[in-house]
Amino acid sequence: MKDAPFHGVFPYLVSPIDEGGRVKDEVLGRLCEDLIGAGVHGLTPLGSTGEFAYLSRDQRRRVVEVVIEAAAGRVPVVAGVASTTTADAVDQAREWQRLGADGVLAILEAYFPLADDGVFSYFRAIGEAVSLPVVLYTNPSFQRSDLSLPVIERLSRVPNIRYIKDASVNTGRLLSIVNRVEGRMQVFAASSHVPACVMLIGGVGWMAGPACVAPRASVELYELCRRGEWAAAMQRQGPLWALNQAFAKYNLAACIKGGLELQGYAVGAPLPPQSPLPAEGVEDVRRALVAIGALPLAGT
Repeated sequence: MKDAPFHGVFPYLVSPIDEGGRVKDEVLGRLCEDLIGAGVHGLTPLGSTGEFAYLSRDQRRRVVEVVIEAAAGRVPVVAGVASTTTADAVDQAREWQRLGADGVLAILEAYFPLADDGVFSYFRAIGEAVSLPVVLYTNPSFQRSDLSLPVIERLSRVPNIRYIKDASVNTGRLLSIVNRVEGRMQVFAASSHVPACVMLIGGVGWMAGPACVAPRASVELYELCRRGEWAAAMQRQGPLWALNQAFAKYNLAACIKGGLELQGYAVGAPLPPQSPLPAEGVEDVRRALVAIGALPLAGT
């Protein structure tokens, strides 16, 4: 598993936490089992949808443990590493490797802006701390210090930094990344409305929250792209856009958790101070899930 290249659909898992602050092991384990049954190619705990920024260290560790146990080696687990300090990020990466993760998703949290050299040294340190494949995560919408193209090119020369998930949704930037890394790093898309475009320009899949609530539609889209059936892929991708429209109106974790609640998973609300999905948001998510066959029509 650890030597197989990553590809395909990697859902960004939610982190279900009860009122006492404990991870809801059974709920998370069942979600992982069902996602694997739906054909996903990997699992990613502690991504943005996993609310990593709102979890304690013990909660993060338990989430990773539960996911690794549930996966049982059937699909790779790529666990999120995020911190404002290099030392803490390195410690997290080493801990996830000890627990049995197959890769790490490297995220930079920054309070003060960082120069390119600081960004480069942070990610290089994570790559050099573990023997696992590293996936870089870049999201200019949320990150105070993003990865520039020159930094991405430099990091592509660190041997085990093999992938990047770029959430800029800028296909021109993505094409520039593909051209500059010259095959040393593979590209994952980040959202349910651009994966066909990313696959067309050489991407290998996507890591995104919507795959939690729409795994079968996501896997079908990936397979169409992999076979080069682009017209059919665009027909399949179109309805997934409604999910992203809901995310633009409401909180990301609230939408995914709200959708999973509709599907029968007691994952709960997003962690405070985030707001739960309002009633109109629940209906928006319900309609989007019905449209892609991820939820039956009421009364059927």
